[in-house]
Amino acid sequence: MDAAAWNARYDTDELIWKGDPNQFLPVEVGDLPTGRALDLACGEGRNAVWLAGQGWEVTGVDFADVALAKAGALAAESGVAVTWEHADVTTWRPATPFDLVVVFYLQLPADQRRLAVGTAVRALAPGGTFLLVCHDLLNLDEGVGGPQDPVVLTTAEEILADLAHVELEIDVELVTERAERVEREVATDDGPRTAIDTLVRVRRIDTAPAESAGTGAAG
Repeated sequence: MDAAAWNARYDTDELIWKGDPNQFLPVEVGDLPTGRALDLACGEGRNAVWLAGQGWEVTGVDFADVALAKAGALAAESGVAVTWEHADVTTWRPATPFDLVVVFYLQLPADQRRLAVGTAVRALAPGGTFLLVCHDLLNLDEGVGGPQDPVVLTTAEEILADLAHVELEIDVELVTERAERVEREVATDDGPRTAIDTLVRVRRIDTAPAESAGTGAAG
């Protein structure tokens, strides 16, 4: 993870990605009661802004300050309020728990990915939902787009293993609601193609208060 490289990538006049939310977000969280939501590795803020527009009290975290500036502009343009935190999601700790934690397309090597998953689970309030979507390993050979380095690609099974590790580490209980490969259509110069993603949604079902350890070092 290189914040300088991501800042350089985000340093454009336009959004790298369109301002609409990822297509899986409304479907997966649309029936949840609104509360406090956390968008880890929020980038330019499209998912955080959409959640705020649905009535969630949202915090977005990213280590690229250029991205956060664009996210703030998107929120202002959309007429919503979002709290933005400049921090590394592998080390950041929230002061209070969240009813929803989302992580979209945070592509990391396994050891860093597990740290980010740990951040997400630690942030969950009892009854809270964790939703992760990322480029699947199978996308490398059978899909389109996304990173071409298998080291930062994953599978639903690997994410579930990360979650099981965190469950033991911090003594929480999670129930898996969905864990599978999903497909989405991508427009290319050669016409529509299919990208393959990993989607995992779990819910924290224990009754103990969510662990918090204050805020971590900024990224």
